[in-house]
Amino acid sequence: MSSTGAGSPHPAPRTRLARDPGAGPSARPRPLAALRAHGAHRSNALHPGAWWLWALGLGTAASRTTNPLLLALLIGVAGYVVAARRTSAPWARSYGAFVKLGLAVIGIRLVFAVFLGSPIPGTHLLVTLPEVPLPDWAQGVRIGGRVTVEGLVFALYDGLKLAALLICVGAANALASPARLLKSLPGALYEAGVAVVVAMTFAPNLIADVRRLRAARRLRGRPDKGLRGLAQVGLPVLEGALERSVALAAAMDARGYGRTAEVPAAVRRATAVLTLGGLVGVCAGTYGLLTADGARYGLPVLLAGVAAALGGLWLGGRRSVRTRYRPDVWGVRAWLVAASGAAVAAVLIRAGSYDPSALAPGVVPLTAPALPLWPAAGVLLGLLPAFVAPAPPLAETPSKEAS
Repeated sequence: MSSTGAGSPHPAPRTRLARDPGAGPSARPRPLAALRAHGAHRSNALHPGAWWLWALGLGTAASRTTNPLLLALLIGVAGYVVAARRTSAPWARSYGAFVKLGLAVIGIRLVFAVFLGSPIPGTHLLVTLPEVPLPDWAQGVRIGGRVTVEGLVFALYDGLKLAALLICVGAANALASPARLLKSLPGALYEAGVAVVVAMTFAPNLIADVRRLRAARRLRGRPDKGLRGLAQVGLPVLEGALERSVALAAAMDARGYGRTAEVPAAVRRATAVLTLGGLVGVCAGTYGLLTADGARYGLPVLLAGVAAALGGLWLGGRRSVRTRYRPDVWGVRAWLVAASGAAVAAVLIRAGSYDPSALAPGVVPLTAPALPLWPAAGVLLGLLPAFVAPAPPLAETPSKEAS
């Protein structure tokens, strides 16, 4: 008798099948395990720190140029990678908000250039606004006056530069899971990570409580708006939040949260010196990389600061008596993603040293910007994560189970 027959005491396990979303109606169903193999899952998911290093590389490149063509190319690279590797998680939807914020920054910069003037002189006059007279101590500041094309173009370039930085940060927020990123924090930052996780957990609960209480008041015919409604809704929400906080504190204390190991005083002092000195070095090196005059000392100071900060965090982690459950692995894909962002930054920094006019086109006289070949090719290296990083899980449409 066959093992799959009706009289078999051990029938074969059922296999859950699904059809390929891109296949036709006549295609044979495929097992869901096969579909999951093509998408990202816990075993092959990219380390969230790699996404942030990639985005910081793109942001560093954006800070080195005001060429609108290169900035638009950087924005396009970030947008393509987000579209190709973004998941359907709620935190992955933040990219659109950063894009809107970037557009708002460009608009605000143009408004300031119109009403507060621009330091760029120009000959192509658009309009002359009524100028408000200011006292002598406000020399160099004006409200109104001449509005030139050169001033608006300069403001557009500056606004686009800041918008590109915001969009790069938004790309990291949309691609890197905040919970997994906090879980990857070193032991020295464990308490801060727990606080952030608790805050991120309670914020949605507060919003859900407000909606639930307002809906209940509307069903009872009571006002849910205005000062009276706010007071009668806010007090139960705060009471519930306090109760959850006390319950969470008791649960965390019962599980040993906040307990640290005893370390010598010399180790504590060395940890403080290395951590603070490393953070100062990171800030100084980052400032040097973001300015044209500090390119010579920026990278060495940044590397020294990172090394000192890592040493301080390693020493500080000795006070932590915890273990990490299923840590994220930094694999070959993470190295490639982080290296692609670093390569984009390195190419733009190098291009700014031997051909600064290509990265910062002038507006007086007003000329059309040109796209430099090698910097543009370097920016395209940022597309590597779209092909190296694991794809997001496919949309699965289960069909009837086959016996």
